[in-house]
Amino acid sequence: MVNGRTSHGGRQEAAQRIVAPVAAGLLLLVTLLALIGTAIRDPKPHDIAVGLVGPAQATSQISGAFAQNAPGVFDFTTYSSEADARTAIDNRDVDGALVIGGGGPKLIVAGAAGDTSVGVMTAAFTNVFKAQGATLQVETVHPFAAGDAHGLILFFVIVAVIISTLIAQVVLFTLAASAGAAPRIGVAVVYAVLSGLTAMGLATWIAGDFGGDFWTATGLVMLASAAVGLAVAGFARLFGRAGIALAVLVVVLLDLVSSGGPGGSQILPEFYRALAPWMPAPQLFSALRGALYFNDAGIATPTAVLAAWTAGGLVLVGLGGLVRRRRPVAAPQVAPAH
Repeated sequence: MVNGRTSHGGRQEAAQRIVAPVAAGLLLLVTLLALIGTAIRDPKPHDIAVGLVGPAQATSQISGAFAQNAPGVFDFTTYSSEADARTAIDNRDVDGALVIGGGGPKLIVAGAAGDTSVGVMTAAFTNVFKAQGATLQVETVHPFAAGDAHGLILFFVIVAVIISTLIAQVVLFTLAASAGAAPRIGVAVVYAVLSGLTAMGLATWIAGDFGGDFWTATGLVMLASAAVGLAVAGFARLFGRAGIALAVLVVVLLDLVSSGGPGGSQILPEFYRALAPWMPAPQLFSALRGALYFNDAGIATPTAVLAAWTAGGLVLVGLGGLVRRRRPVAAPQVAPAH
């Protein structure tokens, strides 16, 4: 009878070993598809920043027409001269500028603003002037590197660093679930340094040359890895296995989906667009483009967000230690005497 119960228990344990990972994988699959599906089922551009230069009547006509026929697609700012509009592009205040003057309409676009912004601006304004019998000239400034013409390599640097950072912390949790603050922080910091150097080194080798501030970009990748690693470590130390699941949902799935991929968050529904300014992946992508293609313009806010995540992760790790110390220690069970 004992052998029967032992055999039954062994089969049950073996079944659980199969069912648990399969169920976890299916749950992750469904969650990922649900998040991505709701994000991209009806992509529409929103709030693409465009500068307008030209006679007041012409610029008002353009902005008014789009406000009526395509509300929310463009966020227009009027500039007094083409030079001012170019400065705004250099500073990343706008993604492009439409100049209306005696030499014919001209659209200046920042290539590294992303394919979504460039494509929407080019198509919309080309059609407007084509209907008027005019040809729109398009000039591209701040282009992506020739070896990464659409920013795909740069975006997958972010994906690879975030996912591998999560895996590093999961492996630590698997090997030493009760590890203290020092090893968790140590793994996060060491991996951040190594992943930043490795990811940007390989990406630069693959792309040929990004042509911008490599070391600032590398430092930003390191900061993002540390932010994600410490957040995962904090969740794990506070909540154990449930914390790992929470980290997968928040730090990886919501984070990557809210970035909008290489196209950017402008095409996402309102929920994800509202989330993007506060998440590591979209902010890192913005900061990397600023460092590599805009002479470090526009990297202050993303850096602050990544630093806040890093600080928050440290706080979570510390809180996890306090919670563990306050948990009552179970009394050892004494086997009954026979």
